[in-house]
Amino acid sequence: MPNIVAIVGRPNVGKSTLFNRITETRQAIVDEVAGVTRDRHYGKGTWNGVEFSLIDTGGYIQGSDDVFEGEIRRQVQIAIDESSALLFVVDVNEGVTDYDKEVAKIIRKSKGKKVLLVANKVDNHERAAYAADFYQLGLGEVYTVSAINGSGTGDLLDALVKILPPEEKALNDIELPRIAIVGRPNVGKSSLTNALLGEERNIVTPIAGTTRDTINSRYTKYGYDFWLIDTAGMRKKAKVHEDLEFYSVMRTINAIENCDVCCLMIDATQGIEAQDLAILSLVEKNRKGLVILVNKWDLVEKETNSARDFEEKIKERIAPFRDVPILFVSVLEKQRLMKVVETAMHVYEVMKRHIPTRKLNDFMLPLMENFAPPAIKGKYVKVKYVTQLKHQPTIILYCNLPQYITESYKRFLENKLREEFDFSGVPLVLSFRKKN
Repeated sequence: MPNIVAIVGRPNVGKSTLFNRITETRQAIVDEVAGVTRDRHYGKGTWNGVEFSLIDTGGYIQGSDDVFEGEIRRQVQIAIDESSALLFVVDVNEGVTDYDKEVAKIIRKSKGKKVLLVANKVDNHERAAYAADFYQLGLGEVYTVSAINGSGTGDLLDALVKILPPEEKALNDIELPRIAIVGRPNVGKSSLTNALLGEERNIVTPIAGTTRDTINSRYTKYGYDFWLIDTAGMRKKAKVHEDLEFYSVMRTINAIENCDVCCLMIDATQGIEAQDLAILSLVEKNRKGLVILVNKWDLVEKETNSARDFEEKIKERIAPFRDVPILFVSVLEKQRLMKVVETAMHVYEVMKRHIPTRKLNDFMLPLMENFAPPAIKGKYVKVKYVTQLKHQPTIILYCNLPQYITESYKRFLENKLREEFDFSGVPLVLSFRKKN
């Protein structure tokens, strides 16, 4: 299971700045995932060869009647339950506050949750001395950093990667494909899981502190054998609180990172929305296979070209990654459900397929001779040979001047590859490397 690190703390202590520092981004908003508030971020961090997902849990919830005891407490509790480790950020300028003490109390009750206490805004020796005050929280060593200029973050990350558990897969699912059903709440994910498995599954309820049951179900029918990863724990409630949305984000991230192919389910009566596109961007970022399922198609009034027009609208919204299988299904009416399994497994096979180097070169080298990349500063790019990384949809092109390859030319080559070989639903990576 991939490691998730959650940043917790009250507003204005520098959580977002630390997030951007660790993920090496400059944007305040990294991903607007599945209905989360604007100040919640998701990104990737890497240190000393260890990769982890990083989540900024945000600050106070607007409109809450009882902020201190309500939404924030649940948000911190969910972060504790769902993450591998926590970065608890405090402000050295303001010292220990009542809210800091409350969060520390919740963490101490979590029975062994790994946490690093981070005193931020320490940009001189005098402030470093003030950080000693935070030892009273009882969370062990205090790491002093200045997120805005980066000082101290190296020592913090050294300590973080040491406490992260090794990423391991269960022995019984190493060799089996992993298919995840993802999407917004109330689009039919749990119904699809039940329909495919032929039984009513107990779905984990999205409430802070709920015991975590497995979300993997073994599918062994009609000659297929794979793990079905269900993220349908986000059921629509009479009142959907912010903590439910946050829970859904963390579960969705876990599911995407722990699968091979994602089936993104959207509601035909609502069309593809911003939350769907945010989830899709996570799938692309993590280089997973993708199938789009348009559910509740039986509720749509149809004309001659309804499906074709609907599909084109989806492809316009998801561009430039348009080469994606789109299936129109009705879980309630059990329409085309077997096609979902067939298509997802086909995308998995394409993800793991290896195109022989000779076959790639026979196609790519003549193509790049006839449609050469434009010369820059009088210099011409010459590709020596092309190969594919084993069992990965990554094409390596060795050339003399990789820095002169433009994004538009990469897209041209990717489109040609997709025309020649079947890469439907697969996010291709073209990497140019120097070779004289």
